[in-house]
Amino acid sequence: MTTTEPVASRAKSEKTRAIPTLVASLRAEFDRGRTRSLEWRLDQLEGIRRFLKDREEAILEALASDLGKPRLEAHSTEVSYTLNEITEAKRLLKKWMAPEKVSSPLMVQPAKSYIHKDPLGVVLIIAPWNYPLGLVLGPLIGAIAAGNSVIIKPSEVAPKTSAVLAQYLGEYVDPACVAVVEGAVPETTELLAERFDHIFYTGNGAVGRIVMAAAAKHLTPVTLELGGKSPTIIDRSANLDVAAKRVAWGKFSNAGQTCVAPDYVLCHRDVYEGFLDRLADTIRNFYGADPQKSPDYGRVVNTRHVKRLVALLGSGKIVAGGQVDESDRYMAPTVLRDVSPDSPVMQDEIFGPILPVLPVESIDAAVTFVNRRDKPLALYVYAEDADVANDVILRTTSGGAAVNHAWMHLANHDLPFGGVGESGMGNYHGRASFDCFTHRRSVLVKPTSLDAPVLYPPYNDTKKKILKMLL
Repeated sequence: MTTTEPVASRAKSEKTRAIPTLVASLRAEFDRGRTRSLEWRLDQLEGIRRFLKDREEAILEALASDLGKPRLEAHSTEVSYTLNEITEAKRLLKKWMAPEKVSSPLMVQPAKSYIHKDPLGVVLIIAPWNYPLGLVLGPLIGAIAAGNSVIIKPSEVAPKTSAVLAQYLGEYVDPACVAVVEGAVPETTELLAERFDHIFYTGNGAVGRIVMAAAAKHLTPVTLELGGKSPTIIDRSANLDVAAKRVAWGKFSNAGQTCVAPDYVLCHRDVYEGFLDRLADTIRNFYGADPQKSPDYGRVVNTRHVKRLVALLGSGKIVAGGQVDESDRYMAPTVLRDVSPDSPVMQDEIFGPILPVLPVESIDAAVTFVNRRDKPLALYVYAEDADVANDVILRTTSGGAAVNHAWMHLANHDLPFGGVGESGMGNYHGRASFDCFTHRRSVLVKPTSLDAPVLYPPYNDTKKKILKMLL
C-alpha cells in the first residue's frame, strides 16, 4: 500500500482484512454453545423488537433518504411486518425447537426415534436494497430462532439504512454472535471466500450465480431469493375496478422496486381497453395529477437505475405517466400498451414503475406465454370465474401465487415464501424461516438391556429365517 492511497480505500482494505477474524470469532462462540438455548434465542428476538421500536424514527428517515419511502409505506412493509414476524417466532419458538417424535419399525425395536432440531452454525445473510431493513431482519429472525451465529451484509446501495443497522443493532443483540458488515463488492467477495454453514442471498440471478459458485467451494447450502418477471393475468370475468386498484397498488408501491411486483399484465382482449382506462384512472386517484408531489409515492433508488428505466420507455405507447426527473430520482407511475413480447421491457425484470399491458386472445394463450418463459417468483390471476383461476394455478409454475390480489400471499406467515428455477431456491417466513436455518437431525436411541443375538453372526438357518421376517 502506497502512502498516496486514499484514506477511505485504506479503511476499506483494513475492514476487508478483518473479515476472516470476525468469522472465526463467531464460529468460536457458536462452538461454545452460546446460541443454542431457548433463552438466548428469545433474548435476541426481543432485542430486534426493541431495536425496531426504539430506532423507528432513524429507520424511517433512512428509508426516506435511500428510497423516498413514504412513512406509512415504510412502517407497514418494513417495520410492522417485521415486528409481526418476531411476535410469531417468539410465540411458537419453543414448539418449533421441540424434538419431533417418530415411530420406530419392528426391526429396530425396542427403540426410541426422534428428530432433533440442530442449528446449522455460522450463517451469512446478504441483503438487497429495495427493502433494506425487512429483507435483512426477516432472514435474521429465522437464523437466530434456529440458534445460529449470524453475519448480515446490508446493501451499500441503501447506505443510510445500512448505517442505521451497523450503528444501532449491536446495542440490542449479542454482538459476539450477530455482526453487521458494511461495504460493497470487496467486502462481499471476502465474505464469500469464507466457509459458512448456510448463505442466504436476496437479489438478482446474476449475483445469485456468483454466490452459489462461491458456496460450492465449501459445499455450503444456499437459499436464493431472486426475482424475475412476475406475470399478472386478467380474465374477461375479472372485476376490472378492483383489479385495476390492486394491480396499481402492487406495482407502484416502493416505485415498483419489489421482487413480487406485477412485472407485466396479460389482459384478455375483450376487456383490454376497459382495463387500461381503469388503470390510468386509478393512478390519478392514488397519486393525483402530479405523482411527484404525492406524499404516498416513492423514488427510484439512484440515478443509474433511473437511466436504466428511461431506456425501457420506448418499448411501447405510454398510456399513463412517462415523466422523469433524474435529479429527484423520479419516474412517474407508467403504463405501456402496444408492447411487443420481444421488446426490451419484456426481457428482464423491470424493477421500477413501468407496467407493460399486453392483450391476449384467451387464457390458454396467457398460460402458454407464461410457461414459455422462466418460472417467476410470483403469479397473479384476476378472475371472478373460479374455474379459470384454478386452471391458471394448476397449469403454471411460480414461487408463489395469489388470486384477485397482488403480494397478499406474503402477509400470511404460514405460507412459505421463495422462488423456483430462475426465481430462486429455498423458502422462508414463519416456521419456514426456522426450518431454513435448521438441520433436522435423525436420532435413534436403543437400550442395552435387551440385545437380541439374532442380529449378529454367525447366521444359522433360524437366524436367517427370523431376519428375513423382520426385514
